[in-house]
Order: sequence, then C-alpha cells, then structure tokens
Amino acid sequence: MDTNVTIQMRNIRLDVEYDGTSFAGWQRQPNGIVTVQGEIEASLGKILQEKVNLTAAGRTDRGVHARVQVVNFRTDSMLEPSRIGHSLNCLLPSSIRASSPQVVTEGFHARFSALEREYRYFAIQEPSAVMGRFTGCSNGSVDLGVMQQLASALAGTHDFSLFSRENRDGNGSLCTVREAGWYRHKGVMVFHIAANRFLRSMVRGIVGGMLSAGRGELGPEEYLEMLVGGEGGMRVKPADASGLFLWRVRY
Repeated sequence: MDTNVTIQMRNIRLDVEYDGTSFAGWQRQPNGIVTVQGEIEASLGKILQEKVNLTAAGRTDRGVHARVQVVNFRTDSMLEPSRIGHSLNCLLPSSIRASSPQVVTEGFHARFSALEREYRYFAIQEPSAVMGRFTGCSNGSVDLGVMQQLASALAGTHDFSLFSRENRDGNGSLCTVREAGWYRHKGVMVFHIAANRFLRSMVRGIVGGMLSAGRGELGPEEYLEMLVGGEGGMRVKPADASGLFLWRVRY
C-alpha cells in the first residue's frame, strides 16, 4: 500500500449575502473588530477544523451590504460542499447567509477571475425609521433628470480618483464603466453601475456627487470635470453607506 498519497486541496466557492449594518466592513480586522470576513472564517474554521483564508470579489466598507458577494477558499477537508454550506449557515449570525457552495477549478479566484461587478444604491428623499437601514437619504427633492444625464456620462474609461478614497491595490485609478443609470422603484431612487473594477468608496463618491448636483449644489459641468481625475482625495461628500449593495459579480 502506498502511504505517500498526497491529498489535493479543493477550491470551494460560496455566494454570500449580508446586511452590513453591524459590521466594520468585509475585510478581517485585528483586535476583535467584527467584520463579515472574520465571522465567516471563524465559522468555517470550526466546521473544517483548519485555518481558512477567504478571498472575496470585493471589499465592502463599513455598513455596506451585499446581495451577492463571491468568495473562495482552499481546504484539505473532503466534507461535501452542501454540508459545509448547511453547517456554515447554522453557525453564522442571521445577518450573513451563504449559498451555492461548490467545488471550482484550481484557477478560480473570486477577485482576479471576475470580469465585472455591479453595485446598486437605494436612496429616499426623507429619513425613514423603517427603510433607513437599507437606504441612503438625499435630504430633500432632487432633479433625477440631471442625475441621469450625469450617470450616462460615466460609461467608458475614466479616472475616478476624485470620487474615491486612496486606492490601495496599486493598480491606478482608471476604471471602465459598462453602464450606469437611475430609475425609480416604488418611491425609491435606484442607481446601478457595472464596471470592471471599483476604487475604495468610489460608488458612494459617485452617488454623493450626483445627489449634490441633483439638489443644485454642484454644477453638472463641475461633476463631469472630476472624471478627468486629479490630485487629492475625495472632493465630494460620499453618500451614506447604508444605501449601497454589492449586487452581482460576473465571471
């Protein structure tokens, strides 16, 4: 009998949905700070009896939600993916749910294999005790026509440095937007944007600037001039994190 058989580590993918309100963002943090990644890794560690390191399609900020966040991790365990998913949901808080557990190819990488990410932002005009957990607030009426014109101008490749905080991945500030736009749904204003990549807090900066333009505080020409980039950090007030969702990841 060959006692030197090497067990191949498996690459497991999960789709994760979460309410980000009570978390300090996606990324694991030191000193017991509660994050989505930290909660999932701790639970998987108990199930698989090994240290787990998750890779995610994107790192959401404090208070930002995800309808679909895609993650992958490697494991020595031969536990069935469906069993992993079921056990994981038994241990996770109700604000995090995992779905579609599956073994994927060795080359699959939740971040680098992604072709496109889509975010959606939900906004209402006045604060709401009921809806405020999952919406931002425009603090008054806005001209949705002006905001739609600005959203249409986002298509293409632009320098989004003035709409974002520091870019930590070292890949520059150019992003290619495939589509962006606003629409109304049951009294809620919804912004959607799909692009190959996003900078830190970029969507909140884009939305915050458009809301300012919609209120007449920022000229449309000034907003468009910001798309050529420049020195410094965020030049517009970012929209509230509560209204932002990582909506979909395309591979």
